[in-house]
Amino acid sequence: MKLHFTDGLNFVSKLTPLRMLNAAQVVGSYIWSRVSGKARHWGQPLSISFEPTTSCNLRCPECPSGLRSFTRPTGMLDDTLFKHTIDQLHQRLLYLIFYFQGEPYLHKNFLHLVQYAASKGIYTATSTNAHYLTDEVARQTVESGLDRLIVSIDGTTQETYAAYRVGGKLEKVLEGTRNVVKWKKKLKAKTPHIMFQFLVVKPNEHQLNDVKALAAELGVDEVVFKTAQIYDYENGSPLIPTIDYYSRYSNNGNGTYSVKNKLLNHCWKMWHSCVITWDGLVVPCCFDKDAEYRMGDLKAAPFSSVWRGKSYQRFRQSLLRSRSEVEMCRNCTEGTRVWA
Repeated sequence: MKLHFTDGLNFVSKLTPLRMLNAAQVVGSYIWSRVSGKARHWGQPLSISFEPTTSCNLRCPECPSGLRSFTRPTGMLDDTLFKHTIDQLHQRLLYLIFYFQGEPYLHKNFLHLVQYAASKGIYTATSTNAHYLTDEVARQTVESGLDRLIVSIDGTTQETYAAYRVGGKLEKVLEGTRNVVKWKKKLKAKTPHIMFQFLVVKPNEHQLNDVKALAAELGVDEVVFKTAQIYDYENGSPLIPTIDYYSRYSNNGNGTYSVKNKLLNHCWKMWHSCVITWDGLVVPCCFDKDAEYRMGDLKAAPFSSVWRGKSYQRFRQSLLRSRSEVEMCRNCTEGTRVWA
């Protein structure tokens, strides 16, 4: 499926003159920085990821939340911290995703936070394993103003699904999806745009057509196939797909693997987006799962001083110089979604 027309119109409707000006400033500063080799930034982020929690009910094998392997603490986003940050950013911010690590619906006030951001005219999205989408929560989700609901579904049978989503129940995912679809119809709502996100790994790669058929049957708007990040990929992994198109890694033919993408000395993400952890740390991108590259702390400083601060400036400059200097960039594979 291609980008849904209604969802595209909804996204465009969030544009304002100030947000368009900001987009021009962000693009302009990115191009200038690449051409000149000197990091500059004239705008604010177009998008941010805000982490509601690091807690999760599942045990997925390539996820720090699932493995319980964080060195940073587990906790819940403070409502006041969130609202204070959104108040600083909302005039220029276009896109907000409520996700980094963990399961967002474990945060007791999650949908209130969504509603707050939606009231500011920001396009809002979240990613969920859908185990908590009861009938009542599904209704509240539709009423919250959430624009996009990404449902992780990595198999069309319980056996295949649980091979990666360890501890999960496929029927809960399907039930939650049905609930949201039902309430969208009952409330005559255009949102949220419901997406099935299918993480392609070797155990489920035979079910690509099955998940598209399942989505159509349930009334899901869109299917996206996502390639899997493997942490110890060099010597192979039982999760690396045999279908090369859906793998981030190239088989070198001698039992070893390498990242397909070239490590180019620039990164668009460093100019247009960032990630904020549940406890207010600003980190460069979603590859920094353990918040090792901390650009600042929003409990101690306003966002603008972090975004334009010396730490961020040095980090952007280091990427222009050599991304190989940054450990997390070495397993970076931009462009990891494949639209069905």
